[in-house]
Amino acid sequence: MEFKLSYSLLRPWQRSDEASLAQHANNRNVWRNLRDAFPHPYTMNDAEQWIQKASAEDPVMDFAIVVQGAAVGGIGLIPRADVHRHTLGLGYWLGEAFWGRGIMTEAVCAVTDYAFQNAETQRVYACVYAWNPGSTRVLEKAGYQLEGRLRKHARKDGMFVDEFIYGILREERQRPNDRQAI
Repeated sequence: MEFKLSYSLLRPWQRSDEASLAQHANNRNVWRNLRDAFPHPYTMNDAEQWIQKASAEDPVMDFAIVVQGAAVGGIGLIPRADVHRHTLGLGYWLGEAFWGRGIMTEAVCAVTDYAFQNAETQRVYACVYAWNPGSTRVLEKAGYQLEGRLRKHARKDGMFVDEFIYGILREERQRPNDRQAI
């Protein structure tokens, strides 16, 4: 499964992405905006392990963001369980050299549309650290709404940080052809 977008291609991770993944993920500014499960420094071994995990998913939930043939970021959906089984989490990152180009907004829109293709999905949400206004803007442009602020909810980079929760409901999602230009 692939999504050909204006600025990038979203596709399943491949073993050939390992070097590019390690190169773009091994960045402190990228790591600072992600959970600690995303290692820093990011090594070739980390890239190999991630691609092996992502490649085993059926259906595909994690996609490489490919620009000019190189995997420069990732985006994925996180299934929830039990009473939250109709909700998917959304996570994403992009190599710093590609920030501010509209790549991630377009990718978030595409993966959100993909999430709602499953009739069971009622809500998609994402969490963003308060110090990352670029990511909040991405979500807002993709139609997500601020649902709440969790004060000092996370400890990252040696300090406590507020975390914003953004979400979108099935009935709020415009069909791709109805969406205004982003």
